[in-house]
Amino acid sequence: MAGVVTAAPATATGPAAIPQGPGAGSVPWLLLMPATAALVLLFVLPIGYVLLLSFTDPQVSLAHYQRIFAVPLYTRILFNTFATSLTVTVICLLLAYPLAYVISRRNDWISLVLLICVAVCFWTGFIVRTYAWLVILGNKGPVAAVWQGLGLGAPPQLLFTSFASTLGMTHILLPYMVLALYSVMKKIDPNLLRAAASLGARPNAAFRAVFLPLSLPGVVNGSILVFTICLGFFVTPILLGTPKDMMISQLVNQQIEELLAWGFASAIAVVLLIATSIVLAIYNRFVGLDRLWG
Repeated sequence: MAGVVTAAPATATGPAAIPQGPGAGSVPWLLLMPATAALVLLFVLPIGYVLLLSFTDPQVSLAHYQRIFAVPLYTRILFNTFATSLTVTVICLLLAYPLAYVISRRNDWISLVLLICVAVCFWTGFIVRTYAWLVILGNKGPVAAVWQGLGLGAPPQLLFTSFASTLGMTHILLPYMVLALYSVMKKIDPNLLRAAASLGARPNAAFRAVFLPLSLPGVVNGSILVFTICLGFFVTPILLGTPKDMMISQLVNQQIEELLAWGFASAIAVVLLIATSIVLAIYNRFVGLDRLWG
């Protein structure tokens, strides 16, 4: 009939469209099962087995852990690992901060070119970059050629030194620091610096009082990221460094491949894991792991 209003058909939107059956609550768990199974098989179980070996190979005891902290050689390697990681972190921070500042504050082709250079370094494999330093710092590399071309005599020994190892690790980890700083600096409102200038603050004073404090989360994020990655470096120190600058990962490899000391190597790996976990726990306590990438 004319004038009769008919009800519109119900749509499948809103809360009524959400499955309400008996098995609806298990759907999220079913979606998480593949990732959970992969983490358990590839992460939890191997770490558990390493932890078990550290206490039971060849017999149940704490001898491996006592040996780590009783033998001066192993304590020196532990100290060298943390000292090297801290050195690389500081160098990366000093180099990355001005670079990230320029990239984040400019909106022209210079910023684009610098960001592309950082991205290219980030996407290039660290083994490729390590072998590149073997060529650059070698006795017949470009550095030696320039040194001799300037008439300075025989080039210094740069390869297989602490300098070469630190340089290689810094080159590999620098993009991590730059991107961590850039993600935070890009969010800083430029109007804050203009407001400080309008109140009579000079550029340096405005930077110290406004920009630097706001960029500190990026400093902390980048430092934690670089430091924890550097703790487990293996290939670069072996190819560029010297045996006296051995790091924990090299010691683990030596104990397994040369001495077949699986229990002692497992104990060393557990100590490194605990040390890294402590650093991350402190960071999570005061900052939060969810802010690691800005």
